[in-house]
Amino acid sequence: MIGCEEAVIEHCIAVAELALEIAMTKDDVDEELVFTGAMLHDIGRARTHGVEHGFLGGEIARALGLDDKLVRIIQRHVGAGLTAKEAEQLGLPVAEDFMPETMEEKIVTYADCLIEGTRRTGIEHALAEFKAKLGESHPAVERLKKLHRELTGEPV
Repeated sequence: MIGCEEAVIEHCIAVAELALEIAMTKDDVDEELVFTGAMLHDIGRARTHGVEHGFLGGEIARALGLDDKLVRIIQRHVGAGLTAKEAEQLGLPVAEDFMPETMEEKIVTYADCLIEGTRRTGIEHALAEFKAKLGESHPAVERLKKLHRELTGEPV
């Protein structure tokens, strides 16, 4: 990715590997879309490392003429998704819903939450990070739990 640091590229590779593993356990999932979306999910980090990197990454992908499915994966991967209200509160240029909807979007979002740098972590670690950064009662904590249950079938 032009302009992305080596660490970001390595992170994207780690996320793509995990996302593909998850995708392979599901029926009717576009594995190629998951892998490509995961490889590109942090393209916005070429411009910023702030929370807006998802939105900006989607804009970069759109400008490059990439498929809207990829644009949506990139824009919806941040945290466990962002509501329109959260997007507005964070100062994103467009206050719209950036919640992962398709299975492919959910898989990339979830895999990204479980990769710290290039190291795989577990759901408990990811939840602890969310709580430390956002607060115990932030809606993103419950959204991550919901993603976990949906993708693994396991309680948290």
